Amino acid sequence: MFSPQFLHGKLALVTGASRGIGRGIALALAEAGADVIVHYARKTSLAQEVVAEIERLGRRAWALRANLADPEKTNAMLDEVERTWGGCDIFVANAASGGFRPILATEDKHWDWTMEVNARSILRCVRRLTPWMERRGWGRIIPITSIGGQRVLPNYGIVGLSKAVVDALTRYLAVELAPKGIRVNAVSPGVVETDVLNQIGKDVPSLLEHLLQRTPARRLVTPRHVGQVVVFLCSEAADLIVGQVLQVDGGYGLVMDDGGVSDQARAWLAGDSSP
Repeated sequence: MFSPQFLHGKLALVTGASRGIGRGIALALAEAGADVIVHYARKTSLAQEVVAEIERLGRRAWALRANLADPEKTNAMLDEVERTWGGCDIFVANAASGGFRPILATEDKHWDWTMEVNARSILRCVRRLTPWMERRGWGRIIPITSIGGQRVLPNYGIVGLSKAVVDALTRYLAVELAPKGIRVNAVSPGVVETDVLNQIGKDVPSLLEHLLQRTPARRLVTPRHVGQVVVFLCSEAADLIVGQVLQVDGGYGLVMDDGGVSDQARAWLAGDSSP
């Protein structure tokens, strides 16, 4: 479908790339030949580990820290991207945040934080990055969303609302940018095996068995699977895929039935990828 290292000469910026889904995406892009800017929010050591892994693949990588809830710090990160590299060819908006509570229990501060990180920061980055892509006549913008933007999950309301915004933003950006050679599509992971498992207050083997039995493919999605789909969307084979949300969940969303799973586990089921 496409040759190995077909992204050689391309530069990708992946937000929330120090672990989990973001790490899987960053490594997949590097395996396809891209150099990668590894954005992270907190743990420098984890980001540097990802940088080292990418360098072992023979690609270049750099770690950039920024709090995407802070417009000034986000713009400072983008200033560094422009000053050092001129821009990037691929932007993967993976970083996400937000607490789990009933929608009526949310306060303005919860709304502002979650929308800022999960949705508004994407548009802020895209506005700064698209001129470079437009000049080169090629670009890929790939937000990572979740099924929580389409389905109602307990205590997931504020995050789900932000993901619904991401889905809509994907469509509007896709229509505006497609004539300029820039393709915009979102990826919606389902049940993903990440270190979030360690934070779930439930017997992990039982939870995994519960999920596998309710996933038609009888396999859980890994960060690598998500990364491979991102790589596909960067290929010419996907050139006429415009403004779509690709579900990568082994069919789980088609028959989703997570009765008996804790609310925190439900957030994991929804593909939450908080950095």
